[in-house]
Amino acid sequence: MMNGYEKLDEDAFGPKSGNIVSAFDAFPKSKPQYVTRTEGGGKWTVAVVIVSLVLMWTELAAWWRGTQQHTFAVEKGVSHGLDINLDIVVRMRCQDLHVNVQDAAGDRILAAEALRRDPTLWSQWVNERGMHRLGRDAHGRLLTGEGFTGGHHDEGFGEEHVHDIVALGRKRARWGRTPRLWGAEPDSCRIYGSLELNKVQGDFHITARGHGYMEFGEHLDHNAFNFSHIISEFSFGPYLPALTNPLDRTVNLAPAHFMRFQYFLSVVPTTYTVGRPDEFGSTSVFTNQYAVTEQSQEVLENVIPGLFFKYDIEPILLNIVETRDSVLVLLLRVVNVVSGALAAGHWGYRLSDWIAEVRGRRRRAGHSEGMLGLGAKGHYNE
Repeated sequence: MMNGYEKLDEDAFGPKSGNIVSAFDAFPKSKPQYVTRTEGGGKWTVAVVIVSLVLMWTELAAWWRGTQQHTFAVEKGVSHGLDINLDIVVRMRCQDLHVNVQDAAGDRILAAEALRRDPTLWSQWVNERGMHRLGRDAHGRLLTGEGFTGGHHDEGFGEEHVHDIVALGRKRARWGRTPRLWGAEPDSCRIYGSLELNKVQGDFHITARGHGYMEFGEHLDHNAFNFSHIISEFSFGPYLPALTNPLDRTVNLAPAHFMRFQYFLSVVPTTYTVGRPDEFGSTSVFTNQYAVTEQSQEVLENVIPGLFFKYDIEPILLNIVETRDSVLVLLLRVVNVVSGALAAGHWGYRLSDWIAEVRGRRRRAGHSEGMLGLGAKGHYNE
């Protein structure tokens, strides 16, 4: 006892005896019995943990997406051929349809001889989930905004990450089988397969028998015209069904017999690369992406109805390269972000604790009594 006060045990505030690690601790801790847990400290701890987790997730997501670099160049290699891959269902019988290609070189390619045509039922395709119409979403709702005005709609390539495109582009698959009819009378025709074309501007079209070309035999009855169609696949270059193209899974219905559906496509040869091209382990996929504008309208009987895909090959090559930082750089960024969050949380807690202490002092000063029985306002207490 010193002057009526008990002497404090200073060892209680030091490191625990016998613990070598605690003895060399740069930040010695107090004994648990001398630590007061506050509600504000718990709230700040929870807030700092949440902020740190959010920042860590943001850094990981940015690292996973990587950094993309787009460059345009003149295509080095000279190629004369271009494959077109398509899978289209038209609501007319196969024997009533003509499939042809006319390109700028003047060649007429009889696509019907190279593509497969299977009789099918429209009901087996039209209700397939996920299909859309250009200018509408998967639920048939009209899209508004930039790039859509009335019956015209511009649509570009998908927003997949480059590493996903490269991974999917390395997977090849065969064409799916046409559903069985099970004795039903077919009312539609599935046209699918790959067709080699000249690498020039051209027009791939599907018309009715006896319309558009001089041939023997009677013309098809106009009441049999129904160019409603479903596009499950439409791409250029290697057949990579895992990649999504603008016209894939598109449905367009014909409200009249004489309907002309026109799709204007601008094809750009594209190379996707993961990792720097000059580094070991980089992978690339060559394909073609395109933008499409659709225009559908009812025409007069002197105009040829049908489906017309007018494509133009751009004389450029688009290189898309995705790079990522190393794992060490990622760890350094995460440590820096978390350290900054902890430091900010510490100073925030100190500031809020100081503000609470100042407010408490003022509150106590307003209700405290002075010496010799004087109240807070200088009056004697009775």
